[in-house]
Amino acid sequence: MSSTLSDRQALWAFVLGCVAVTAGVVAHLPMFAMARTMHYRLAGMPMDAGMIAGMGLIVAGTLVAAYGLLPRDLRAQRLAAADLVVAAPEDAPLGVGHWGLMAVLVIALVIDVMKPASLGFTVPGMIAEYGVPKKTVSLVPFFALAGTVTGSVLWGWIADIYGRKASILLSAVMFVGTSICGAMPSLAWNIAMCFMMGAAAGGMLPVTYALLAEMMPNRHRGWSLVLVGGLGAVGGYFAASGVSAVLQPIFGWRILWLANLPTGLTLVLLGALIPESAKFLLARGRVAEAEAVMRRFGATARRIAPTRVATGNAHALTGVRLYGKLAALSACALSWGLINFGLLLWLPADLVARGYSVGVSSRLLAESALIAFPTVFVAALLYSRWSTKWALVTMIALTLAGLLLVLRLEVAGGGSPVLPVALLIVGSNGIIAIVLPYAAESFPLRVRARATGWVAACTKAGGLLAQAVTIVGVTVSMGRAALLVMAPTALSLLLVARFGRETRGRDLRELDVDDA
Repeated sequence: MSSTLSDRQALWAFVLGCVAVTAGVVAHLPMFAMARTMHYRLAGMPMDAGMIAGMGLIVAGTLVAAYGLLPRDLRAQRLAAADLVVAAPEDAPLGVGHWGLMAVLVIALVIDVMKPASLGFTVPGMIAEYGVPKKTVSLVPFFALAGTVTGSVLWGWIADIYGRKASILLSAVMFVGTSICGAMPSLAWNIAMCFMMGAAAGGMLPVTYALLAEMMPNRHRGWSLVLVGGLGAVGGYFAASGVSAVLQPIFGWRILWLANLPTGLTLVLLGALIPESAKFLLARGRVAEAEAVMRRFGATARRIAPTRVATGNAHALTGVRLYGKLAALSACALSWGLINFGLLLWLPADLVARGYSVGVSSRLLAESALIAFPTVFVAALLYSRWSTKWALVTMIALTLAGLLLVLRLEVAGGGSPVLPVALLIVGSNGIIAIVLPYAAESFPLRVRARATGWVAACTKAGGLLAQAVTIVGVTVSMGRAALLVMAPTALSLLLVARFGRETRGRDLRELDVDDA
């Protein structure tokens, strides 16, 4: 009875926190609405008492929601679950629960990817409204990416304490709060709020991968991770470019941040469809609920006896083979960061500088994303049915082809950017959909988490490097930028071809025994 009461109190605390955060965001909307006659330009306007009170509500609401999600008796629960293993049989079929979870997580990733993807579409508007050079505005994506690096570390810790579902919900609440970036009258406030947005977004992708990996049978794990990640990445970029094409000509660049309010609340509501971990429920004594989750996903629970980890195996993956593979995937991840948070982020501003309107440039990029959309299914098929290693090599090769066409576009001095950008989106989203699952399947248990985490960090490092170049005042044309990015991309192609290994259909424990 006390446990049920505690759960109800926690639920109401979470609901109260969500209401407070939403109210805090709504308190900023009158400022935005009053600027309608100035095409929603707020630069230089003072923040009123309602906005300041709203910011207080957002902070307080986030803390209350976090309190509502925090598990009680955490240490006891960890001890109770220490020797529990919950997993589906290797040959378990996919049911309605699995497909439903994949659909919900795709939507969650679309919303998550949409936030940083929107950065590029806000840059031209911020340059015009604040009257500052591109290198100054580049501080916005730079701090947003710094936030994602911080979030990647922070959310791993949060997911261990709160659980997978709770961490996704808390991230969604923070998304809602960061939508006030659209009503901030100064560039400094935009930079601060974009850092918070990045921190909220930083851990969504690995947490989503972890939740899906825990729920899927081993036989279906690889292709499902690639499909969900790829659809989320392409869908997020398409959603950002689509919203920009439709709404930015009417409401200005700020609407892309204010869109975090409905999308964040949508993610909160979708939380009802995300299952709680059966292991977590068993540890809390909620056996009936845990059994219902396991039936839904065809899983069973068992206790395992403590085992000793073998050490000193002379045949384990070590030395040149291990570090060569790590260097290959790091170069691949770095190239993706340079493209996604460099070339694609600068592209809207570059198209505007070439004479395209904001609406037309956004439409062109949306068309490119739409062309790239079906290739996600091809990437998942190649990864699961053909080869994990060569599927990644293929995506790197497509990305190189896109870079060559961007370079040709610059040299020719004209032409439609749709095909070059489509190839870049196809290749780069194929890379990000494959590289993290492939990294998790490519390293021995003793270094698997660290190696995968390092590869994930390299994707953000590429973006930070790209923005740092702009901030220090180095002006690089799109063609030269494409030429520079081609070097690490070509290097990653050669290294993955040389040091990558096939993981399809192999037991991951073989990595601790032999790399033959």
